[in-house]
Amino acid sequence: MNHNLASVVTLENDHVLLRTLTAADYNFLLPFSLNEPQLWAFSFKSAAGEENLSLYINAALRDKENGTAHPFIVYDKLKGAYAGATRFYDIQAGFKTLQLGYTWYGADFQGTGLNKNCKYLLLQYAFEEMGMERVEFRADHKNSRSVAAMKSIGCTVEGVLRSHIPNAQGGRRDSIVLSILRQEWFDSVKANLQAKISR
Repeated sequence: MNHNLASVVTLENDHVLLRTLTAADYNFLLPFSLNEPQLWAFSFKSAAGEENLSLYINAALRDKENGTAHPFIVYDKLKGAYAGATRFYDIQAGFKTLQLGYTWYGADFQGTGLNKNCKYLLLQYAFEEMGMERVEFRADHKNSRSVAAMKSIGCTVEGVLRSHIPNAQGGRRDSIVLSILRQEWFDSVKANLQAKISR
């Protein structure tokens, strides 16, 4: 168990509030699940539809219990509405590494600066509170929007894992791997991201 990660975490700034996901959050996320199934087009695990959403949340909470993940629900303060979800996963406390992903936002919240605010708070927590040395990101290599978003927050592309995992369409996907290292966060990524979100 990673003792640097509290069981309930709340991260916030003027734009966004992230708090630890609970089973009760099913109701806040259900409208996306029913009305915007395309949000999971590139995902390994879809949360589209009532049953899938239930499985999605249960799996996230089970991984949290095991100490390998920490899921968050995202609330957009400017719009006064829940926007989506994200999580730390594959947390390896001994190696001081984790992955940041399973991130999705409803269509109304995309391209609004919400993602950069979320990533700033999550990266700050990972490096400055949890003492991580490396935060890794992965995405479907074909998901150009997601890859562009990761590059724009300061991630470095490391390579592509070919035929890495199944995709939602029954085939297999190539996964692009990106990362931010602790020194990079303090040297430049933090300041650059701060400048972008305060514009």
